[in-house]
Amino acid sequence: MNVIVAPDSFKGSLTALEAADAIVQGVRDVFPDAEIVAIPLADGGEGTVEALVRATEGKILKATVTGPMGDPTEAHFGLLGDDVTGVVEMAQAAGLHLVAPEKRNPLLATTYGVGELMRAALDAGCRRLIVGLGGSATSDGGAGMAQAIGVRLLGPGGTELKRGAAALMSLEKIDMSARDPRIERTTISAASDVRNPLCGSEGAAAVYGPQKGASGQMVGMLDKALGNLAAAIERDLRVEVRDLPGGGAAGGLGAGLVAFAGAEIRSGPSLVLQLLRFEEFLESADLVLTGEGKLDRQIEFGKAISGVALLAEKHEVPIVAFTGSLEEDEDKLAERGIRAVVPIALGPMKEEESVARASELLQAAAERAMRLLALGRSLGEGRWPTT
Repeated sequence: MNVIVAPDSFKGSLTALEAADAIVQGVRDVFPDAEIVAIPLADGGEGTVEALVRATEGKILKATVTGPMGDPTEAHFGLLGDDVTGVVEMAQAAGLHLVAPEKRNPLLATTYGVGELMRAALDAGCRRLIVGLGGSATSDGGAGMAQAIGVRLLGPGGTELKRGAAALMSLEKIDMSARDPRIERTTISAASDVRNPLCGSEGAAAVYGPQKGASGQMVGMLDKALGNLAAAIERDLRVEVRDLPGGGAAGGLGAGLVAFAGAEIRSGPSLVLQLLRFEEFLESADLVLTGEGKLDRQIEFGKAISGVALLAEKHEVPIVAFTGSLEEDEDKLAERGIRAVVPIALGPMKEEESVARASELLQAAAERAMRLLALGRSLGEGRWPTT
């Protein structure tokens, strides 16, 4: 039996890699001779570097960059096995987790460190960059990233703007003449799982600003600042980003990468699955095992396991999903290609306990599912199993 094990992370308890290891062990407990391919998933956000580096036998490189509030922070990026593709998670340099709750201020937070990580990847020889968007503390439209790669953002009298979204309200001119020349020779993809535009009621400030510490008044200021940035980009660079789908991802970094680095916004899950060569493995697979911490209606909006399910259905390979919390009707999940759902909890359990025991519970759930599969196979052959 050929099995693909491709879970996403169980947020707060297991990384995608840890989840995959637990499921693999559960399969081995019942089918020790099964051919198993483990493909931990990611959607462009947390875990993307780890998943792609592991799958391509690449390596993780470290760099000291500017954090979202201006302090030095230790970050890393991935160099894939082809030695020319770099993977950057923007949250490594500008993530919300890097800022204490009481210090969060999206008017001042900057993506400067993201640009520094991109330059570090270029220094390592990368000529293709994948920038994962998600988990940001910033709402500067990628202005800091642009400044780090040499773009000059100028205010009254030709003065250089300070970093952060607040300064964008004074933006009068964009000067690209000193941009790192390597950017033009590099293919850049911005990997995102959201489609929000840069500005407006569904934009970066309105939808994501509050979770970054923005008050109602600050949301209005941020949207105005991003609107001024969009106007300057259209005027000086002849690029329209205000209503660009995905432009509002990571506080507008999606739009900034398109405007300042010539990037293409791509579906994070689809891009990652392509790089992981997922469809190639499906050609010889008998079963796909996936899962994540919570299965809810968000699966309709491009989550990683949704992409897995659609590809598995295309190749007529059955898929089983494990989850810690089921908040969607199973019939609707079946419509998305997920044939069966297996909750990992054995009964009522406090959240702290389920988190602490997540690996053990997931392994046991995988074992239970495999025993049921063994039973079904034996009944189909007209005999009871001995496993």
